[in-house]
Amino acid sequence: MKEAQHVNQTPTSLAEQLVIVTGAARGLGAAISRAFLGQGAKVVINYNTSREAAEALAAEYPAQALAAQADIRDPEAVATLIRTSADHFGQPVTTVVNNALVDFVFNGDARSKADEISYAELAGQFEGSVKGPLNVIQAARASMAEMGFGRIINIGTNLFQHPVVPYHDYTAAKAALLSLTRTFADDLGPSGITVNMVSGGLLQTTDASAATPQEVFDGIAAGTPLRKVTTPEQLADAVLFFASDWARGVTGQNLIVDGGLVKG
Repeated sequence: MKEAQHVNQTPTSLAEQLVIVTGAARGLGAAISRAFLGQGAKVVINYNTSREAAEALAAEYPAQALAAQADIRDPEAVATLIRTSADHFGQPVTTVVNNALVDFVFNGDARSKADEISYAELAGQFEGSVKGPLNVIQAARASMAEMGFGRIINIGTNLFQHPVVPYHDYTAAKAALLSLTRTFADDLGPSGITVNMVSGGLLQTTDASAATPQEVFDGIAAGTPLRKVTTPEQLADAVLFFASDWARGVTGQNLIVDGGLVKG
């Protein structure tokens, strides 16, 4: 492995960036990883339990990708992840995408309704969707500040504006992450670090939505101006935008990518 060289050189293109995508082995995370890899970036494919899928993806890009295990809820594991990534590629981490979703199943019939949900369920989602990103951001912040450059992109949901399924714990945790996105944008902005969120709805298709009946997809498509359901690749395009120099003047924003289903 190369020894990390922490130099004050600002990356000017996606191809110069070192990106960590959490929960990157499958579904949306894999699509985001492929999008960065396609632009020539170096990508750390973080996983918790999906080792085989992460290593298979990394093997497709042996010079650019590294599969790395870490439970994002563990701050020591995350600190090790940041160090290992920088050492392996010989440069500091420039960009993090907080995509990992911990212990959640997208099945409205199986989720607790308002009269039965416990705070423990809410707290469990806060561990993954708030504590996890907090750990990653704090571990990567120092080297980003040293460079005067950093891109933090959090993955949210359009359920803030369109709460049509009882994912109370998931939606509350992602709402808290949106608040963190905006307050951290102000706090980290003077160091040259931008913090933004990309929020999607039901995507066609990921592991989470694979069991969704086609009539549900058709109904969602009919309600959008584009008459289409968003794909993971389309959402990944928006993540690339926030990481790119095209978004150098944008921070603290939440971009909804759902074909126009939700406004605002």
